[in-house]
Amino acid sequence: MAQLRQDYQKFLDRQTQIIVVGPEDDLAFAAYWNQHDLPFIGLPDPKASVLKLYGQEVNLFKLGRMPAQVIVDREGIARYVHYGHSMSDIPENLELLDLLDEINIPLGEHA
Repeated sequence: MAQLRQDYQKFLDRQTQIIVVGPEDDLAFAAYWNQHDLPFIGLPDPKASVLKLYGQEVNLFKLGRMPAQVIVDREGIARYVHYGHSMSDIPENLELLDLLDEINIPLGEHA
């Protein structure tokens, strides 16, 4: 999440809302959010309903949920999905920002 915080304004400049989904219950999630003063939306998902909806992997040998990044456009269509195999397998912000730039090009203006 530190990586997302670092470039948070760049995401906002692209009219992008970051939502972080985590396995904790409401109280634990709120405490973590307040402690770290995170600027984006946090969504507790202790029953894994969002996890199942997007097909996020759980690996008990690696202590839980594997990272997943999903870019959903304004119409609710998942335009990009990355399922990580470890906590270090997360796309760089620049890659995500470039994808957002491509997604946000008006129809008919693609090269």
